[in-house]
Amino acid sequence: MNEKPYRSIVKTISWRAIGTIDTIVISYLVTGNFAMAASIGSIELVTKMVLFYFHERAWNKISFGREKQPEYQI
Repeated sequence: MNEKPYRSIVKTISWRAIGTIDTIVISYLVTGNFAMAASIGSIELVTKMVLFYFHERAWNKISFGREKQPEYQI
């Protein structure tokens, strides 16, 4: 079963929200500067959303680790 592109977009956005919060927290702990942490997080938000979307679409084309669904005939 293939996933529709909009499913990949929704998954991309939800995963990046989690990842960006993580990046901001880690950046703040390292730098001690919230403005710098937010700046790092916002750059990372955009670049990694784009990378993840194309990564997800590529994996959707690969059958590795998938089981073929039985076809029922009526």
